[in-house]
Parts: sequence; C-alpha cells; structure tokens
Amino acid sequence: MTHKGMKFGIFLAPFHKLGENPTLALNRDMELIEWLDYLGYDEVWIGEHHSAGWELIASPEIFIAAAAERTRHIMLGSGVTSLPYHHPFLVAQRFVQLDHMTRGRAMLGCGPGALVSDAYMMGIEPVTQRPRMDEALDAIMALLRCEEPVTLKTDWFELRQARLHLAPYTEPHFPIAVASVMTPSGVQAAGRHGLGVLSLGAGLPGGPDALAQQWKIGEEVAARHGKTMDRKSWKLVVNVHVAEDDEEALRQVKRAERHETITYFEETLGRPPGRSDDPLTEGVKMGTTLVGSVDTVVRGIRKLWELSDGGFGGLLFRAHEWANREQTRKSYELFARYVMPHFQGSGEGPRGSNEWARGNRKTIFSPNVEAIRQAFTSAGREVPAEFRQRTSGARDLDSTPGTTP
Repeated sequence: MTHKGMKFGIFLAPFHKLGENPTLALNRDMELIEWLDYLGYDEVWIGEHHSAGWELIASPEIFIAAAAERTRHIMLGSGVTSLPYHHPFLVAQRFVQLDHMTRGRAMLGCGPGALVSDAYMMGIEPVTQRPRMDEALDAIMALLRCEEPVTLKTDWFELRQARLHLAPYTEPHFPIAVASVMTPSGVQAAGRHGLGVLSLGAGLPGGPDALAQQWKIGEEVAARHGKTMDRKSWKLVVNVHVAEDDEEALRQVKRAERHETITYFEETLGRPPGRSDDPLTEGVKMGTTLVGSVDTVVRGIRKLWELSDGGFGGLLFRAHEWANREQTRKSYELFARYVMPHFQGSGEGPRGSNEWARGNRKTIFSPNVEAIRQAFTSAGREVPAEFRQRTSGARDLDSTPGTTP
C-alpha cells in the first residue's frame, strides 16, 4: 500500500468550551464543514453526545442532512452513532434514507457510546454497552443485505420479519466504520463484518505504538468469519494544527489545549492528569499530536504510517478550537495546500512537468529563439537589445519580462 490517494477529514465531536453561545457554536461547526468542502477535504464524521456540556450535537443524522444541502463533494458520516442508544432497525432506516438524500455521501460510524453519563441517564449499564453494540451491528448488517426478513430477539430489542423498504442507494451499502480506542473490541467488531475502523486511540499516549497490533487483531477476526479488512477503510484520528513554523503553531494552541484537557477531560470526565508538565510538546515528540509547520506535520504522518506496519487509508483531525477562528481556518488551508499533496500524489504532475521543462529548456526552447529573430528580420525591423541579451532562448518575447533562466 502506498501513500497515494490517502483521505483526509475531521472527526467533529464537537468540542466547545463552556460559556460560549451554543447556537453560534453549532453554526460554526457547519461553517467549518463548508470550508473543508471548498478546500477539498474528503470526509467529516459527526459525533453523538447527550451530556457534559462540551460535545453539543445530539443527532448526527440531522446535522448530516443539513450539511449535505450546503456542500457538494465531502462525505458525511456519524462519528459515531452510539448503537446501544437506538433500535438497530431505526438506525438502518435513517442511514439508508441519508444515503439516498445525499446521493451516496452518507457514512455510518458505530460505537458503544463514549460518555458514561449518557448511558446513565438512559438506564444503560456500562458493562452492557459493548455487547449491545455488537448485537445491534449484527442486526444492521443483516438488514442491509436485503436478502430475507430478519427475525432476531435480544434482551433489549426485537426484530420480527423486519426488512428495509428502501435498499441502500450505494451498492452494496454506504461505508460503515467502527470506532476503536485502546481495547480490541472495536477492531474485533469491524473484523466480523469486514468494515472500516476509526482509530481514536491513535491520538492518545501509547496509541501510535499499538496501531499495528490492533489492525492485526481485526484481520485475524475477519479471517475467522470469512471476511477481509481493507486498509483503505482504516482512518486514524489525531490532533492536528498547522502554522508557518513550529513555535508559532504551539503558541497558537497551548493555552486552549490546557483549558480543554483540564476542565473537560480531567475535571468533567475523570481522566487521570497527565504525567508531563508540557503534554502538548510531549505529544508532538511521541507522534500522538501533529502540531507544527508543514514539514513537521508531514514527518508526523509518515511516522504514523510506519508504525501502522502497512499503511492506512486516511487521517482525521480531531476537530478542536485550540486556536482562534482565523488561525484554525488557516491551519486547515495550509494542510490542504501543502500537506495533502505529499500523500495524494496531486503535486506529481506539475512537478514532473516543471522538471522536464527545466531539463530540456536549451534543446527544446532554443529553436523558438531563432524563429523569433527571423520574424523581426523578415519584417525589416531591428531585433530589440533586450532580446539580443537572451542567449539561452528560454523565453518568448511575448512572455512577462524577466531574467534569463
């Protein structure tokens, strides 16, 4: 597998600090998706959360439907739909509808539910969440095959001769991926059905080093179930911010990163405090955080590629607001202009054409010099002094004045 054709996008939880106008925050998320569509990013995965105040989107499907009307190319997925919170028949129906409404731009991301507080309010015991995700995913995949009515009963949902009255718009179905953090449950679920993987653990301490083993587990499970895993459907989720140089990038994000980590992940969600006095810089060194210049971020992605032991299909920014609005938009633009071409092959054509022209300027362009000289002579006019000074023959008289190459 090669870098060429790598996909890029964002994992939009989203994260908005307390005290801001939530209506404007949601509008800003939509504006960001429109900006990414313009810049040529490939996909957006939109989260589902119901508590704790920071991650404000409760229904990815509603957001996807609205974003589809404001964009032209970008793929739109749930990142993720918490399957234990929903009857699987309704999940399948909603995403088939989105598949039709978006003409094939919808994606389903699956997970057990990230916030314990969400599950608590719905009376769902944490120990049941992963088994219930597996049961729901089994039902959804059976429904999407559209082969025969599905009858299935568990301790929390039942299907009686259930069938979808609309087949998916995308053949055989829209892209589906399973979230994976640090435990093997996510890649195991993906392996059973040959689905994609969203590796959220890639951005956590120790995550990059575990990538190869995680994928190996998924491949082993897939083989036991007669399925195959496609690395092109494997997406890594990491923190990214690009600026003109490393120092400026760190300066732009450091304060807000500390605020988010301490007030949300530690004080609200209960994550243990980091061991480092400067976890942001430490994360950059470890490769779990890609903050810096274009060259630094390119090196970071290549390191992740090496650690994956075979490559992956895409990289997603964990969308954050560590920098101000202007700096954040500029970061996405710098990445699209200067980082993406390294991994998508889009710069190879212009670069090759330029090298060819440079290498052949004397043999190919020289006859043009004599032709222009003859044109002046045959017209009975003196060759301009400026032209006589050009000995290499690399420029046409009608071109913009400049020095001889």
